[in-house]
Parts: sequence; C-alpha cells; structure tokens
Amino acid sequence: MTTPFWCLFILIFLPYILSSIGGYIRIKTFGGYDNKQPRAQAAMLDGLGARAYAAQQNLWESLTVFSIAVFVAHFAGANPDQASTAAIVFVVMRITHATAYLLNQDKIRTLSFTAGYACCIWLFALAIQAQ
Repeated sequence: MTTPFWCLFILIFLPYILSSIGGYIRIKTFGGYDNKQPRAQAAMLDGLGARAYAAQQNLWESLTVFSIAVFVAHFAGANPDQASTAAIVFVVMRITHATAYLLNQDKIRTLSFTAGYACCIWLFALAIQAQ
C-alpha cells in the first residue's frame, strides 16, 4: 500500500477520535448521549463541545476531497515521492487543524486548513503533470 493510501487509512480514524471527545463532553454536559437525536443534542453544545463537533464535521468534509485527490493522483501515475509528501503534510495539517479547533486557535486553524487544501490541489497538479 502506498504512503498516500496509508495516510488516507490513518485519517479515517480521526473523526472518531473527535467524536469520542464530543461524546464525553455531551455526557458531562447533559448527563448522557442522546442516540435518538444526536444532531439536535450537538446543536445545544457550546465551547469545547461545539468546537469538537464542528472539527469532526469539517474533517469528514475534507476527507472526501483528500480521498478523491489521492485516488486521482494514484491512477494518473503521479510522482510517488511528491504524492507521499503532499499526503503526509495533509495529515499533519488535519491533525493541526483539529487541535487548533479544540483549543480555539482560529488563525492556526485557518492556516492549517488552507495548507491542507493546498495539498489536495498539489495532488491534482501531480496527476495533471503525470499525463
């Protein structure tokens, strides 16, 4: 399995880590986790709980773009070393983004989001170059 695919494999677990943090906060805040209306309960969160939920949602969204970029780069025959670098940087940026979200560090969050998104563009550019 290539490094970008390993990065994708690692990333699919990160939303669940954030979900666990959010679930813990829900239990502390509301006395339990509402499995019948989890989104309604999440909407009532504020502070760290709201940020954990938002970070989880943002990670799911970015995972879609990254997955497509990894597959396009792979099937186009992109330079494997550069694709690996882009994928690793993306993972580091997504971990940084989630951490910054939890710590309420908006500028770091925005910078890491932008750098991560640039890595996806980089993967697409590598696919274009390979053609």
